[in-house]
Amino acid sequence: MTGPWRLLEGPAGVLCHYTTTAFSPEGADRPVLLLCHELPRAKGGAAEAGRMYPTLADRLSKECGVAVTTGTLRGAGGSEGDFSASGWLEDLEFLVGHEVGTAGRIVLVGFGLGGTLALRLAALDSRVCGVAVVAPADFTTFLGDPEPLVARCRLTGVITRSGFPADPAEWVAELVDLRPLEAAAELRSRPLLVVHGSDDSDVSVASATALAGATTGPVDLRIVPGGGHWLRADPRVVATLIGWTERQR
Repeated sequence: MTGPWRLLEGPAGVLCHYTTTAFSPEGADRPVLLLCHELPRAKGGAAEAGRMYPTLADRLSKECGVAVTTGTLRGAGGSEGDFSASGWLEDLEFLVGHEVGTAGRIVLVGFGLGGTLALRLAALDSRVCGVAVVAPADFTTFLGDPEPLVARCRLTGVITRSGFPADPAEWVAELVDLRPLEAAAELRSRPLLVVHGSDDSDVSVASATALAGATTGPVDLRIVPGGGHWLRADPRVVATLIGWTERQR
């Protein structure tokens, strides 16, 4: 991968990683934002997965005065390995650990599957002090037949090895076991932002409402009128993330 990315030796090999440098140093207790990308859907989309996130990172960093970091998880955006829920969760945990040296507090901002993983990791890791999710994914519909999802991941390129996954049923069960509602309940006093498009044809608005209702801590639910599933570049969503982030200082 070219451009602003640098390489880190992650759990499954090389991960591509980016951190903003232009942010205000005022307020040493400000958290670091870690952006978590979605699972690509287009043919060959793995190569481009996460490529636009430095642009968003720079915008959030400039507007909010915080450091923002992102990485491409295994099988995506030039990072080595093949996609699995447990593998992406391990990579995300590794990136959190890498950033803890910069700040003791981490806020996760996840899109699609990245949002689902952010919730699960926050439930497991107290270093995460807040979570924002944009159209988090739900994989319960794939539990009966994992092959369509495996085929889609091969088509996008996040899975390349022959014979992977060795057990497709177990592989998809890992996705189902992320259980975002249960993870949200385990956030307790940590803040949660849920952003969802009113016209999302992939994940229902009802799931966003249920997610917001599952948490016992501070929660902010924002439904974007006319918004679909892919909201990362929607200016209304960016403005919502900026406002919410500023309140986490």
